[in-house]
Amino acid sequence: MSYPRIFVTPGVGGFAEEVDDERQRQDATFGDQMDLPDGTGLPIYRHAANRYRDACQRAADSGLLANRDILLEEVYEALAESDPERLRKELIQVAAVCAKWIYKIDHREGSK
Repeated sequence: MSYPRIFVTPGVGGFAEEVDDERQRQDATFGDQMDLPDGTGLPIYRHAANRYRDACQRAADSGLLANRDILLEEVYEALAESDPERLRKELIQVAAVCAKWIYKIDHREGSK
């Protein structure tokens, strides 16, 4: 992908810049860590993904859905995935939920 890129969704550009800054700090502290395994696809994560999906649906049905519920559902769906292509898609969903949640925090009355 070439840069600069214009992000159209509010908050995504700032999110991407902050993530890039954090990645630079991580790489400086820990190195690139490219040899670490994914560590996903274990049966316990599939069980947790099903549990969090059900909990998220119950929260939505009862009018009590929170950002926490959505993020945990997406995280455990990613952890349950062993196929690299599907894992990548799930991790993009995790990042998108995080971007939206951060945007909402930044735009609450009295913040930033």
